[in-house]
Amino acid sequence: MTAHWTSLAPSAPAQLGESPFWHPQEQRLYWVDIAGRGLLRAALDGGAPERWAMPSEPGCIAPARRAGQPAGLVVALRDRICHAPEWGGSLTELARLPIDPATQRANDGKCDALGRLWVGTIHEPASGPRQPVSALYCIDLRAGAAPRRIWGGVTTCNGLAWSPDGRMLYFADTPTHAVRAWDCDARHEPVGASRLLHQFAPRQEGEPYGGRPDGACVDAEGAYWCALYEGGRLLRLSPQGRVLTELPLPAQYPTMPCLGGQDGRTLFATTAQASDRGPLAGQVLHTRVDVPGLPVAWCELA
Repeated sequence: MTAHWTSLAPSAPAQLGESPFWHPQEQRLYWVDIAGRGLLRAALDGGAPERWAMPSEPGCIAPARRAGQPAGLVVALRDRICHAPEWGGSLTELARLPIDPATQRANDGKCDALGRLWVGTIHEPASGPRQPVSALYCIDLRAGAAPRRIWGGVTTCNGLAWSPDGRMLYFADTPTHAVRAWDCDARHEPVGASRLLHQFAPRQEGEPYGGRPDGACVDAEGAYWCALYEGGRLLRLSPQGRVLTELPLPAQYPTMPCLGGQDGRTLFATTAQASDRGPLAGQVLHTRVDVPGLPVAWCELA
């Protein structure tokens, strides 16, 4: 498969683009710039993107809904979950992650089909090596309960996605170079132990490096699209972990794919600048694919 990548918002490169989602009512793509402390949104019409400065690093965002009606955004900032009723307006804290913000922050996150927000964290100390002390949390903002720890012993929580029926949860701890799958019950709760879905080759001196698993999404056929950070490519994996498609990108550090557009067949990929000095580093890239994505899951508010 040959991909023809185009930049969505060439005037707004991100330091660390992440967490893209397609808003079906607004027909716009939303994403974050973690290191640049900003939220961004843009349409597919080529217009200039909008940027909204945040008080700390936004790890992920999701569209919010209350009583069936759109209600702005939910934003996971460094150590707290906030509600933004309208673009550019006020932020209201709804929950606080049980982490030390001096060494950890919110990272990858999405909502499940039941309207709960799932947020993973990353260990990011000012000095010294990263350690597996982070975790994945589930937060039901209708219940007012504290974030519930689902999975621990993580260094960099990434790759969060669900199968179309919600009976499989996918995730990755990026430094392990592994994507794992977890069976879920009817309430989308993980049960039993996770299993290895796909193991990527770690960096080897003198050998080409294919990258490590970062953000992900699932399409309507249940295939898992995964960004290979530093590998300059996206992979489409079967539910059994077999590589179905490999799409090279004109940027070295893809961070997360998502599917959207009017027919759901536009594949977007956020990227990071890092050490990439190419013209498309930090851009949101998009191309067309054959299989559509799933509608974005909303975060339900009380």
